[in-house]
Amino acid sequence: MKKVNLGTSSIQVSEIGFGCMSLPLDQQEAGAIIDAAVSSGIHYFDTADLYNKGKNEELVGELLKKHRNDIVIATKVGNQWSTDSDEVKWNATKAYITEQVHNSLKRLQTDYIDLYQLHGGMISDNAEETIDAFESLQKEGLIRTYGISSIRPNVIRRFLENSDIVSIMMQYSLLDRRPEEYLEEIHAAGRSVVTRGSLAKGLLTNEGLERANQTGSYMAYSEGELNNIVQQLMEIHPNLHALSLHSVLQQPAVASVVAGASSPSQIQETLKAYETAVSAEQIEQARSLTKQDRYQEHRE
Repeated sequence: MKKVNLGTSSIQVSEIGFGCMSLPLDQQEAGAIIDAAVSSGIHYFDTADLYNKGKNEELVGELLKKHRNDIVIATKVGNQWSTDSDEVKWNATKAYITEQVHNSLKRLQTDYIDLYQLHGGMISDNAEETIDAFESLQKEGLIRTYGISSIRPNVIRRFLENSDIVSIMMQYSLLDRRPEEYLEEIHAAGRSVVTRGSLAKGLLTNEGLERANQTGSYMAYSEGELNNIVQQLMEIHPNLHALSLHSVLQQPAVASVVAGASSPSQIQETLKAYETAVSAEQIEQARSLTKQDRYQEHRE
């Protein structure tokens, strides 16, 4: 599998990354999925301290420790969860970030985190303090580099201008093309985009029609529009899964598509789709059918 540098860093990530949030809690089941991912050439794994209140990091750490020297681990910080309730507070202070990195390191059973990401961001944050926290951790050697996970243009621009982030994680797919407003700017700044949601909860796989009938509306698409657009996309290419992946990966700013899987067979389906040829003409046809809604509700 092709590997791409993350921004201007020396870290290389596989073009297909693995989103760990969907891993089952059963260690044996999760282990089979992780092993299938690694053997398929996927070596970029993304988690967050928020997922299942740290248990996802613990699971990932245990399953990946035997592969540690050959993989890239990304995790996220900023959502302060309560151990006694489902309450989550936003906390992007330096004190919180520098405290939580040690908890993530312990759960992940590693001495360093390859990519540490701010898990969101508000325009009201003290960005200078947040950036200082990541810079300090990098100097200490606890993290190799850092990025953000955000779809808020004002937050993104502030970090592009004032920090050394190497990547921005965004939801981006044929059905959610909002990031295209900033892809050129991000690429020109020498940063990379890592995508999530590129298969749109299974709507953009070969089971898309079945999922569409179960989903109803999605993003800017009504129930009727969704069924119609999935049908039209499937007529462009016999493998909608492949069309969806390559439509995202063809963007110069995109380094990796982070996709989840709940079984080893789903890993194989994604790998097959990745290895399936999709022409530039087919990608353009698909893009001509879908909506390119701009950021409207996320200006702050």
